[in-house]
Amino acid sequence: MSSALIRPVLEADHDAIVVLWEAAVRATHDFLTEEDIVFFRGFLPGIFSHLNVQVAELDGRVAGFIGTSERHIEALFVDPSQHQRGIGRKLLDAVIAADPRVPWTVDVNEQNPGATGFYEHYGFVRIGRSELDASGRPFPLLHLVLRR
Repeated sequence: MSSALIRPVLEADHDAIVVLWEAAVRATHDFLTEEDIVFFRGFLPGIFSHLNVQVAELDGRVAGFIGTSERHIEALFVDPSQHQRGIGRKLLDAVIAADPRVPWTVDVNEQNPGATGFYEHYGFVRIGRSELDASGRPFPLLHLVLRR
């Protein structure tokens, strides 16, 4: 398990989160075009005031972040150089422990099998599917709920 420290996001973290998000998306979302990445990156500055955002800090830098709303995971991204090191799991553990009531939910891009596998390994199961993402773009989403 990672030795990352999980803590609330600080305003000073915002730029690092945007850089981390883009690196993670480029590593895992090969179905997105450059135009798609620019479109979605435009939403990032606004998430900090609308979501509960926690970061994983490792060696003094942001190595991952999770954004939640109620008991829905809106975003979970880890620096690609830190994939498979337990940071995503530690972020999930932290937010779920803060409110362990079920059901926790998440929507995952269907074209991102690594993320789907991560959540399913954690205990999430599929409960639905949408042809379009939340912005109306043709990126199918799998709807998952945590079953324990």
